[in-house]
Amino acid sequence: MSFLVKHLPLFFTIFFLMFNSSIAIYNIKNYGANSDGKIDSSKAFMSAWGAACASTSPATIYIPQGSYLLKNAYFQGQTCKSKSITLRIDGTILAPSDYNINRDEENWIKFERVNGVSIYGGSLDGQATSLWACKTSSNNCPQGTMGLTFSNSSNINIIGLTSQNSQMFHILVDNCENVKLQGVKVSAPGNSPNTDGIHVQYSSRVTIMNSRIGTGDDCISIGPGTSNLWIENIACGPGHGISIGSLGWEVQEPGVQNVTVKTVTFTGTQNGLRVKTWARSSNAFVKDILFQHIVMTNVQNPIIIDQNYCPNNENCPHQGSGVKISDIKYRDIRGTSATEVAVKFDCSKKYPCSGISLEDVNLSYKNQPAEASCANAGGRAFGLEKPNSCL
Repeated sequence: MSFLVKHLPLFFTIFFLMFNSSIAIYNIKNYGANSDGKIDSSKAFMSAWGAACASTSPATIYIPQGSYLLKNAYFQGQTCKSKSITLRIDGTILAPSDYNINRDEENWIKFERVNGVSIYGGSLDGQATSLWACKTSSNNCPQGTMGLTFSNSSNINIIGLTSQNSQMFHILVDNCENVKLQGVKVSAPGNSPNTDGIHVQYSSRVTIMNSRIGTGDDCISIGPGTSNLWIENIACGPGHGISIGSLGWEVQEPGVQNVTVKTVTFTGTQNGLRVKTWARSSNAFVKDILFQHIVMTNVQNPIIIDQNYCPNNENCPHQGSGVKISDIKYRDIRGTSATEVAVKFDCSKKYPCSGISLEDVNLSYKNQPAEASCANAGGRAFGLEKPNSCL
């Protein structure tokens, strides 16, 4: 892929800014931001946002090259006059390396009730190494902050952004409509706790494409209330794979439906394609899911449905999962498993899985066909069957 093609979104943005004089541009340096990465620039970011928000025309907040320390920032959009605000990032935005500074904060950078916000390029660095070390050696540590959050928002674009070393989830999409993430890179060590790459919940019409994600938790996690989600051309690893769930913690909980995951490579991950639900009563559901054109390389659990999810055997009444799972299609899944059982469907005794479809699955373990395990699962397999289907 040529440099020009790879960076087309950024070139289009620059061209648009240069030749469209109706766009108001707000450079954070003009509001006092310091690019040495040592002086807190939070006030400058908020001032630039306030100016862009008040603009009656499309507005761009420009973050030039350099490193900008940002304690935290909550961008509110309820009163914005501008219907199109772009953050064009050429530099790196740094979180405080001292995790105690944001000890009581849930979010580092949060956009709340915004419409028509786009982020192009740049890097976010959560600098979470010291927090992870604390969690490894002590129980007296803060939970940590989410990296970049969009909440109760619509018509969002995130293109060419890099997010690394977040304290917790790198990117959270919560209660949003029409969100597109393209060309995103997420990175954190494989042993970093709760550092999910992209988490989507209570949201509809979300697209995640052409991205590379390596973390200490799920590359992409899909929470309750997610519908019409499209995931395509993703490289995942290290991490825990792409997971629907965990679901069913609450008795009254919205389900997950109409999810497509295609053209994904998993390399050395704990899981590949996973659905997990708590062994608790719930009215949640998972239905109309398509996994297609997937390549596994040394993945511990390439295909897994776990309806008895219960870490440390805590908070589970062992009464069976109430989450109803139906109509999940696996098509053209191939590669290698790091364990003998490459396909595992451990479904609910109370509500067995139904409508599972396996088509052209070819997974091996140590150059031999792998195995499959089924419990309370119904469906069919056709085409290539390696391992032999247990449905």
